[in-house]
This record gives sequence, C-alpha cells and structure tokens, in this order.
Amino acid sequence: VGNMLVREKRELLGAVVCQVPLLDMKRYSQLLAGASWMGEYGDPSTSDWDQFLHQYSPYHLLKEDSTYPAALFMTSTRDDRVHPGHARKMVAKLLEHPTAKENTFYYENIEGGHGVAADNKQRAFMQVVRFAFLWRTLMNEKLPESLKELL
Repeated sequence: VGNMLVREKRELLGAVVCQVPLLDMKRYSQLLAGASWMGEYGDPSTSDWDQFLHQYSPYHLLKEDSTYPAALFMTSTRDDRVHPGHARKMVAKLLEHPTAKENTFYYENIEGGHGVAADNKQRAFMQVVRFAFLWRTLMNEKLPESLKELL
C-alpha cells in the first residue's frame, strides 16, 4: 500500500489506508525484527540499496512536486514486527508536504500488536475509523454526526 501512495498512477486512487506499514527501506533493518528480513528484502548497508531498495522505498519516493491521495496511516505502539516509527516518519514527511498535509491522517493504538488491535472491541473501533476516513474522503459527503469525532 505504501508504494500505491507514491508510485505511478496514484491519481487513480481516491484514498489509501496504510496499516502497520514497512515504509523506510533504508533503515528497516535497524528496527525491531527488520534485521531478520534482509534475506528477503536485501541489506540496505550494501549495494542492495543502490541496486533496488531505493527504487521501491515509499518514504524515499515522496516528492515535493507530486500530488498524493488522501491517506490514513494506522499502527500500534506495541507492534513487535514493524516498528511504528515507519508510519510516524512517513506521516511527519507528508504533513510537511504542500499538497498532502491536509489529507494525511494518523492513528496509533497503544495496545494491540502487528494486528493493530488487542481485542474484538478494538478491532471494531479500528474498522469504524477506516470506514469514517473512507466515507469522508471518497463520498464527498459530510460524515454522520456519530462519526465526526473520529476524524
């Protein structure tokens, strides 16, 4: 999903929901379980970065002169697989972007793990947050009153 946000044909997307994302391929191996993924993704401290990692690292593909679809990033403070820093860093960069800052949203659950939610109540809440974001973004209608405080 991160690459859908930054690669070609992003104008075809009205909105993107990006959950527990792996976005910074330059530093992924330094955070949590990332070092164990180098066999799959490559080692950013070697020529792998120049050969291919930088070509699909969503964080590094953001461009100042591009327009991006509305995006909701969701992560968990307790994700033990993909560090929440990936989402935090991407959101910070998008909030500085001239055209993306008004349409970039972030939700970090303090519980849960890589699944973002710790129980069914939280999973239901996260589903409502996604629904409210997509409704607001894609329907060009006002949110129902009961959902307004979510976004």
